[in-house]
Amino acid sequence: MNTTSRPRPRAILRIHFHPAERTDELYGQLLAVVDGISSRVEPLPADWSAYVDLTGALTYWGCNVEGLVTVLRLRLLALHDVQCSAGAGPTRSIAAMAADITPPGAATVVQDDPYEIAAFLRTKPASALPGIGPKTARTLSRYGITSVGDIADIQLPTLQRILGTTAARLASERAHGIDERAVVPGAAPRSMSAGHRFDRDELDSGWHQRAVLGLVQELGGRLRTSGEIAQALTLTVTYADRTQTTRSRSLAEPTAHSPALAATARELLTELGLQRARVRTLTIRAERLQPAGGAVRQLTLDHADDKAMLVEAVQDRARRRYGKDIIKPARLAPRPGVGMNR
Repeated sequence: MNTTSRPRPRAILRIHFHPAERTDELYGQLLAVVDGISSRVEPLPADWSAYVDLTGALTYWGCNVEGLVTVLRLRLLALHDVQCSAGAGPTRSIAAMAADITPPGAATVVQDDPYEIAAFLRTKPASALPGIGPKTARTLSRYGITSVGDIADIQLPTLQRILGTTAARLASERAHGIDERAVVPGAAPRSMSAGHRFDRDELDSGWHQRAVLGLVQELGGRLRTSGEIAQALTLTVTYADRTQTTRSRSLAEPTAHSPALAATARELLTELGLQRARVRTLTIRAERLQPAGGAVRQLTLDHADDKAMLVEAVQDRARRRYGKDIIKPARLAPRPGVGMNR
C-alpha cells in the first residue's frame, strides 16, 4: 500500500510596509507584529519588506491564506497605523510578483494550484519574473519572447543559447512556478562598510565624488575576496557640525562589480546635493550581503561588461600579490600636497 501523501501546500508571503515615516524602531515593531502570526520571518529592511512562511501558521490558526493575511493587515493598521501591501503564493518568486502588482491596503493571493499558478504567471511581461532585468528582457524581446508564458513555452536548450546555462534554467523553472528557495527566519542581513575622513572639512564636491569612488573600490574588492555580493548601498555623510544624512538604494541586481557599485553610490551622492556642504566624513555600507554563488546575473549580448569583469579579476589578483595600491583608477591619484586619511 502506498502511504505517500502529497506534501502540504506551501504559502509564502511577501509583505511591504508603507509608513508615513521610517525608523529602525518602527521596522522592528512591525516585524514583531508579523512574528505574532508566523515565526518564520525573513526581514528585508532595505525596502521595508519581509518574506513570511505561512505554511505552518495556516494549520495553527485554522485559517486560509486570505484570512490570515487580512488579520495581519488589520493588526498592523490597528497597532501602528501602517498600511501594507501583500502578495502570497506557493513560492518566493510568485509571492514577490504578486506583491509588486498590489497597491497599499490590499493583498493578492495565488493558490498552490497548477492552473491558478499558470493563469497568474503566463500573461505577465518577461521583466516581471525575478531574475529577468530590463536588459535581459530587451534581449529576449529580440527573439519574440515577451511574456512569462513565452519563457515557459520555449525549449530549454534554445533559452540557454540566449541567456546562458544557469540563468536559463532558473528562468525556465520560475516561469513554470518552480522555486524551492526557503524563507530564512530571523536572518539578520550582513553588511560591510568603508569610511573616509577628510583632512579638513571638505567643500569641493569633486573631492566628495573622489572619496566615494575610493570607498566603492575598496568595498568591491573586499566583497569579491569574501565571495559575497551586495543588494543595496547606504551612504552616510557626517558634516562639520557632526550632524548626519543617510540615503539608501537597492541595486539593480546584486553585485560586487565596482563600476556598478560606483554608479549607485554617485546617484546617492547626487541626491544629497552637497555642492556647498562642509563634509567631515563619508561612509558607504554594502547591505544585505549574500553568497555570490547563489545569485543570477542579468545577461546581455553586450560583451563590454564581461571584459570589464575579467579586467577587474586580473586587477584583484595583482592587488593581492603586490598590495591594494598597486592599481587604482586615475581619479584616485594623490591630491597635490594633501593626503587622504581613512
